[in-house]
Amino acid sequence: MAPVRALVQRVDGARVVVDGDVVGAIEGPGLCVLVGATHTDTPEIAARLADKVLDLRLFDEAELGEAFTGTAAAPGRPRELSASDLGLPLLVVSQFTLYGQARKGRRPTWEQAAPGPVAEPLVVAFAERLRARGARVAEGRFGAHMRVELVNDGPVTLLVELD
Repeated sequence: MAPVRALVQRVDGARVVVDGDVVGAIEGPGLCVLVGATHTDTPEIAARLADKVLDLRLFDEAELGEAFTGTAAAPGRPRELSASDLGLPLLVVSQFTLYGQARKGRRPTWEQAAPGPVAEPLVVAFAERLRARGARVAEGRFGAHMRVELVNDGPVTLLVELD
């Protein structure tokens, strides 16, 4: 079973709404990261995944524009930059359904998803690792019914797992 996984979306703004209240939001370019955990995950695994997500090269100066990056892109050679390189914010949202399985029939199963008491500290460890590396991090609310609103930029969406 693959360890903790993240669905990463490059966004131009994102927010989480719970019971009509915005509980976490980022404005402008950044990443919306849906994080799922399984039974065998550890805080160390969550931290490794956070490092990988923060260092993903998903942005280039030509798309962001000189006004944002402060430099013009070299013609024909856009630089690939990470959220870490650019100091972009991340919205982290717990998402147990990333471990849902629908191989048989039409009703997904959630057996591979870690239960709340196991998963919540792992999602917290993921967000704490991002902050420890200097990232601005907004979060959803664990266990709540959340409305995640975002503008997917590109669109760019990746399922990220560790080896």
